[in-house]
Amino acid sequence: MTTGARTDRDRSAVRINPPSLVELAAESIRKMILSGEFAPGERLIEERLTEQLGISRPPLREALRLLNNEGLIETRPRYGSTVATMTDQDVFEVMSLRSGLEKMAVELGVPVRDPERLAVCREALERMERNARDEDRGSLVENGYAFHASIVGLAGHRRLSEIYRSVQQQVLLCMARNLDTRERYHENLVDHVGRHRYLLELIEAGDPQAVLAELAVHGERSFAEH
Repeated sequence: MTTGARTDRDRSAVRINPPSLVELAAESIRKMILSGEFAPGERLIEERLTEQLGISRPPLREALRLLNNEGLIETRPRYGSTVATMTDQDVFEVMSLRSGLEKMAVELGVPVRDPERLAVCREALERMERNARDEDRGSLVENGYAFHASIVGLAGHRRLSEIYRSVQQQVLLCMARNLDTRERYHENLVDHVGRHRYLLELIEAGDPQAVLAELAVHGERSFAEH
């Protein structure tokens, strides 16, 4: 009886709360930024956003505060919020850091010895494929990050994964710019996901050098070309 009662209390304590209006607004604006609907440096007009999202100004301003803390927007007193911009040097630093972290992860984690880690990669790729079919660019960028984070997770190296997460928003901004550039000049969304599937196939084959060679040309060249 006592054990059963304790279990019931434990279960009732673990509840999944629905997302708040602030969180939903932040997610909507985040997707608009990552999809390219809002360009880098573009000012976010509160009147337009309240009408577009169907919310009042207090939750909108709280959502903008969350996005400012994430680094996706920049808010200045008496001016308002603008989409964060990145210089060429910013992009170089973020992408070279990302490449170094992923290289280390592949060297430590391929061949993959834990099937559960590969399952995380496959699940992220499946979400990317759905996003491409739906032409949901914002979600595609987010799940593209999740896919690359799952590659880092193959190493089973906690500190490496923590460092990768610490630059998540900056990587997301770079990936959003890269997706826009590649879609304009190189490939459609389905082809974009196809490159990631090929990368996963190389990982599953267990050849770290082949994976590293593919990562080296995985997409960063579009930044240098355009």
